[in-house]
Amino acid sequence: MGKYLNPGNAGFTQITNGNYVDKTGLIGLINESINTPQKLTCVSRPRRFGKSFAAQMLCAYYDCTCDSESLFNGYEVAKTASYKEYLNKFNVLYLDITGFISNLKSKERELREIVSDITEAIKRELVEDYPELEAITELIDCLIGYAEKSSKQFIFIIDEWDSVIREGKNDEKIQIIYLNLLREWFKNGNFTPQVVAAAYMTGILPIKKDGTESAISDFMEYTVLNPGRFARYTGFTETEVKCLCEETNQNFEKMKEWYDGYSFIQEDSIYNPYSVMSVIRMQNFESFWQKTSAAESLPTYINLNFNGLQDDIIRLIAGENIEVNVNGFANDVESFKTKDDVLTLMVHLGYLAYNSYDRTVMIPNKEVKTEFEDLIKNADNTKLCELVQKSRKLLQDTIDGDETSVCKGIEKIRESSYAPTFYNDEQSLRYVIKFAYIVCVDQYVRVEELPSGKGIADVVYIPKKNSNLPALVVELKWNKTEDAAIKQIKEKNYPSVIKDFDGDIVLVGINYDEKNKTHTCKIERIS
Repeated sequence: MGKYLNPGNAGFTQITNGNYVDKTGLIGLINESINTPQKLTCVSRPRRFGKSFAAQMLCAYYDCTCDSESLFNGYEVAKTASYKEYLNKFNVLYLDITGFISNLKSKERELREIVSDITEAIKRELVEDYPELEAITELIDCLIGYAEKSSKQFIFIIDEWDSVIREGKNDEKIQIIYLNLLREWFKNGNFTPQVVAAAYMTGILPIKKDGTESAISDFMEYTVLNPGRFARYTGFTETEVKCLCEETNQNFEKMKEWYDGYSFIQEDSIYNPYSVMSVIRMQNFESFWQKTSAAESLPTYINLNFNGLQDDIIRLIAGENIEVNVNGFANDVESFKTKDDVLTLMVHLGYLAYNSYDRTVMIPNKEVKTEFEDLIKNADNTKLCELVQKSRKLLQDTIDGDETSVCKGIEKIRESSYAPTFYNDEQSLRYVIKFAYIVCVDQYVRVEELPSGKGIADVVYIPKKNSNLPALVVELKWNKTEDAAIKQIKEKNYPSVIKDFDGDIVLVGINYDEKNKTHTCKIERIS
C-alpha cells in the first residue's frame, strides 16, 4: 500500500464513518466503461462539490491490495451486476495534483518541477514493490513492467487535474510539459490499450477547446453545463437532503433556501454537499462558501471590463435571470472575449446556476447570494458603486418620508440602463423598483407579490434579524394616483402579512402617469 500506488481504502472508510450519503452508484458508471472506447472519463464541477470524496471512493473499490467488500456491501453499487467482477481487481494510481503543487510552494520551488516530482514519486513506489524495475529509465516502461509482473491493469484516478493549467496559466512551457505527461498515459497506442483499464479525472474547468489540450481529447467529458448521466453525482439530490434533514433534525426548507438552486435536465435540484454537511456539523445556516478559496476570485471577475457585464451582475443581484451564450467560452481563466464568457466561467465556479432549457443563468441560492451582497457593501466598481449610492439615498429618503426625493430617485433609475426598453405597464414599473431599491438586498428580505389578508402586495421588504430598520410595503399604480395605492394598502390590509414584525412599517404608494411621464409618491409610517 502506497501514497500514490494502490493507496488502499482508509480514506473512504473515514468518509463512511460520518453522515455518508451513498454515491457509490458512480462506480457502476465507471465499471461500464472499463476496457471500452469510453474508458477515459473527465468530470468537472465547482470546488467543494465532492470531487475528492469520489476519488477516494474509487480508490477503495478498485485497489487490489485491500479487501473492501465489507465496506461496500449494503451500498448502491453492491446491487449492480459488475460489483464483484471489478471489486479490488486493479492496480490504482491516485494523484491529487493540488498536493504536488502545495509541496512545491512550501519549498519555494518552481511549478515547472511538478512533472519530475510526479514521475519520481510514482516510480519510487513502483520500484518498492518490484526492485528490478529500477533499471528502467522511462516511467511508462516501468508502468508496463509493473502491470505485467502483477498481471493487473491500472485504474488512473487524478484529482484536480486542471490545477496545473490554472496555476500555470501564464506559463505555456509548464502546460506543454504537463500535458505531454498525460499524453504519454492516455493517448499512447503502445501504452494506453495495454495498461490503462480506465481513468477518472476531476477538475473545475472543462477541457480547452482550442486543441492545446489534445492530450486528453479522448476523454468522455461531463461538465456542470451538461453532466449527463453523472448529474446526480454532481452534488446532493433533493431526496438525499430530505433524508439527511430527517436523520439530523434539520430544517429542510431552510436547507433548500440556502444551498439548493443547481439543476440539470436529469436532476431538478442539486445541493452544495459541502455546505449541507457543514450545517449538520455546525448546527447553523450560513455561507460556508465564504470560508473556501472558491469565494476569493469573485471580485476579480466581476470587475473585468466587458461591455454589459456590470449591468448583468446588477440584474443578477436584483433577482433576474440573464440569457447567456455558453458556447463561446474557451474553458480557461484568461481568454475572455465577451461578458458571456465571464458569466459562463462563473457557472463552472459555482457562483451561477445554468438553466439549459431557456439558456439563462441566475444566482442559485441564499449562500451564494451573500457573496454578491458583499459586492454591494464594498462596491468599488464605478457602475455598481453609482447605482448603490443612488439606491442608498433612495432608501433613506423613503424611510424619512421625503416623497419628492423618492420620485426623483426613481426617475434617475428609470433613465438609466436598468429600466426596460418599453416602459408601458405596472410590471415595467415593478422592474425599475427592484433596481431602485437594490441596496435592500443587503439589509432586507424582498418578497414580490406577497399574499396579504385580502389581496397581494406588490413588493414587501422585511428587515433581516437584529435590524432597526422599518419594514417597507410598496404598492404600484399605472395611470392612477399615489393616494389610490396607499388606500389599497390599507383596504387590503397588507401590513397583516408582517404582523409578527415588531418595528415600524413604512407604506409607499407609487404611481406613474404615462401622459405626463412623471412618478408621484405618497409615504405613510405606521408605528
